[in-house]
Amino acid sequence: MTGTATHRVSEPSGPSLRVGLVGYGLAGSVFHAPLIAATDGLVLDTVVTANEERRDLARAEFPEVAFAASPQELWERADDLDLDLVVIASPNRTHVPIATAALEAGLPVVVDKPIAGTAAEARGLAALAEERGLLLSVFQNRRWDNDFLTLFRLIADGELGEVQRFESRFERWRPRPKGGWRESGDPQEIGGLLYDLGSHVVDQALVLFGPAVRVYAESDVRRPGAAADDDTFIAITHANGVRSHLYVSATAAQLGPRFRVLGRSAGYVKYGLDPQEADLRAGARPAAADRPWGEEPEELWGRIGSGESPLTGGGTPVRSLPGDYPAYYAAIADALRGKGDNPVTAFQAAAALDVLEAARRSAREGVTVSLPA
Repeated sequence: MTGTATHRVSEPSGPSLRVGLVGYGLAGSVFHAPLIAATDGLVLDTVVTANEERRDLARAEFPEVAFAASPQELWERADDLDLDLVVIASPNRTHVPIATAALEAGLPVVVDKPIAGTAAEARGLAALAEERGLLLSVFQNRRWDNDFLTLFRLIADGELGEVQRFESRFERWRPRPKGGWRESGDPQEIGGLLYDLGSHVVDQALVLFGPAVRVYAESDVRRPGAAADDDTFIAITHANGVRSHLYVSATAAQLGPRFRVLGRSAGYVKYGLDPQEADLRAGARPAAADRPWGEEPEELWGRIGSGESPLTGGGTPVRSLPGDYPAYYAAIADALRGKGDNPVTAFQAAAALDVLEAARRSAREGVTVSLPA
């Protein structure tokens, strides 16, 4: 198993680091802004949006925040604003040009996933960041989901024995398309579930089991009126022999288990999603939550065992570790202060994009795609 799922956070020292946030749609308002504001040592300084309604929403929660109408305005005011970090939470097609401009302006960058439409673009950004000596990180918050943290620990502790098969589902029941760029069929938008939810499940599989050597995928547009893939399956063979079967769908009338992991000694089955996204959408905040952040009720805990069905009470309940999205930005603050490592590198994101590109080709051509070991 590769990677890490937890971070030790240093106490902040010196003045708070000032953050500029580009975009205040779903990603910016629900995830990035609240998590930045909840992180000791970071302060949300400027939000980039020309939308007056979104400015009002941001101002209501963060009264001291300043605004810029465009990323270009942010670069032009960079000296006056004295920013320490730029977070890019704008539509996918803008990630590469805005990240490039920020790095060229001498600013460290966090980019929401997917960092780019291709692995080559991601590696190009990584090279630029290295050349400039700047942090470039990718927001893969699902590494800090409660179920993933729990599974990571179970595998590390040898509770399952040698893992043979990993099944991961990120399924929804949304029979009617919502529209917008995320469901656009225009390739320039980098929409569809393969690159949206697929970015999460592929990243988790690679963190747990290492590099992919073969990829097979099926990708369909199921809903009337939909233009981008909304029902996709990805099969990965890892270099260590583990097979990952990953499902992302907006058309699942009955939801399968979030995880089903089969090892030589035992299996682990977990239903239900980490509660943090729902809590953030509902307006809950880590520092002000009315219960421990990221905790879920006992009835949603996964079960570990062998030869029994969790649906009939088989196996032993495993307490879910608390989810911890705030750990990502705490690790970013540490990295910027030279006290810790980049929690998600652009090179790791590029490896996930290698798999997503292979999956897209596999689904299009009906072939299994080999990747270099």
